[in-house]
Amino acid sequence: MYAGSGAATAIGFVLIDIEPAHEKDVYEHLLKIDHIVELYPLFGEYDLIAKVEAESYDAIGNVVVSEIRSIEGVKATKTLARMSL
Repeated sequence: MYAGSGAATAIGFVLIDIEPAHEKDVYEHLLKIDHIVELYPLFGEYDLIAKVEAESYDAIGNVVVSEIRSIEGVKATKTLARMSL
């Protein structure tokens, strides 16, 4: 996948574990983060999965640490990075 400028886009999938009773608030907060291009609720060990796109994998790390993990009610995250085959 490529950004409009022709540069390769870094893509990460972030699994998000949320404190009970905070699911809706966290979900609504995440919808406001520009780098999150898709967001889905899950059943199982994690509560949400977010697709994050940015100009680099360092930028994705910054989004996870400073924007996602800082939300009240987020217990833990696990980030999976896309690779090319």
